[in-house]
Amino acid sequence: MSAKVPWAHYPDEKLLQLRLRDLNIRIRGTWLEECLRELDGELKERGIRIRPHAWLSTEWFSPDTTPGIAIPFYLAHPRLMRLERRMIIDVEGGTVPECMRILRHEAGHVLQHSYKLHRRRKWQQIFGASSQRYPSYYRPNPASKNFVQHLRLWYAQSHPDEDFAETFAVWLKPRSNWRKRYEGWGALKKLQYVDETMKEIAEQRPLLTRRIEVEPLRSNRMTLGEHYKRKQALYAVDSPGKSFDRDLFRIFSADPRHRHSKKATAFIRHNRTELRSLVSRWTGEYQLTIDSLLDEMIELCRKMNLRAPGNERKLIMDFAVLLTARTVHSLFGPARRQWFAL
Repeated sequence: MSAKVPWAHYPDEKLLQLRLRDLNIRIRGTWLEECLRELDGELKERGIRIRPHAWLSTEWFSPDTTPGIAIPFYLAHPRLMRLERRMIIDVEGGTVPECMRILRHEAGHVLQHSYKLHRRRKWQQIFGASSQRYPSYYRPNPASKNFVQHLRLWYAQSHPDEDFAETFAVWLKPRSNWRKRYEGWGALKKLQYVDETMKEIAEQRPLLTRRIEVEPLRSNRMTLGEHYKRKQALYAVDSPGKSFDRDLFRIFSADPRHRHSKKATAFIRHNRTELRSLVSRWTGEYQLTIDSLLDEMIELCRKMNLRAPGNERKLIMDFAVLLTARTVHSLFGPARRQWFAL
């Protein structure tokens, strides 16, 4: 069930002119309510007394001043989810399973803040110092067994707080079978610590109890257009440079004898959705970042007048390999865009 609002049938251009505060939406009466009830049930099942409150904001986060979770506004209405998909391609948290994964992660932050767990010596020995600055970018090791794998992009490796939140999320998930799944991993001792600590604090009164809303949507005067302009900038990647030309020549051709073959630009555009989705699944990268890489590749192919001769399926696989390699470079390169905590 979604709130009846006058802008539900606005075209995108008109909708983007609205201020966020004027959307007049809330969590109550939406599918998010059921997700939050499910989270409460999982916490109760584990004997944890905290029940995080939730409100709408511009992104997912859990502040250290209140035992609550901010949920991105677009999840509160299907029209806004469609706009998010058009502007960002990914709708983060847009399905029940993905929403629950993020809620469990944020609940980990709530538990950490509410009981000041990061001040404990053993917590610091296992996860590191919470006081570390959040990095502008991080270079995860996909093969590492010292961290759980929960959210995309090996997020547990970004900061000690995220390591704990990810570990908590894996521990909390019903039927996760974490003891067997992480047997022989260094991450297992982190899961065991969470298991022991949650039993210890189960009946303790949390230190953080004041329920406030941080950066609520109703106070945000930014227009949707301004919001998405800022958000899209976070997904930008640096120009691939001259080495990209050589890579494209390995797949496509500028030889005059192939002048009757399909243009490389047309090939990429025709297969864009499949390629973007495929590489996103392989790398965990957001589709909008991959889309920006595709835009640059199309422009380079146009300038070099490249053609796409040969078998279509082989071309798709060869191009997907190239796109994956470039995506991984953008993920771990020193010029990586700034990442923000979920």
